[in-house]
Amino acid sequence: MLKDIIFSVVIGGTVGILGHVRKYGKIIMPRKTKKFIYLGFLEEVLLGAVASLLLMLYLAPNSSLDKMFVGIIAGIGGDTLLIKIKLLKNGR
Repeated sequence: MLKDIIFSVVIGGTVGILGHVRKYGKIIMPRKTKKFIYLGFLEEVLLGAVASLLLMLYLAPNSSLDKMFVGIIAGIGGDTLLIKIKLLKNGR
């Protein structure tokens, strides 16, 4: 079970960082301003990892291939969620 959790977090985080690079063309490092802490690429890595972990625990796939596909799909879903939140903030 622990091996499945670690595997899902790694796959989701990897898909998160790939989505970040696809979106911005580079890796944006975290930074702190006076009023806000911008997480940079860590935002997408964490969201992809958590989404993958939750989906993996909910679905409980049996084979390694199923676990990999679920992790990839959850990582992409996390990236889509970030895009939707940014669109809602812009009022579109």
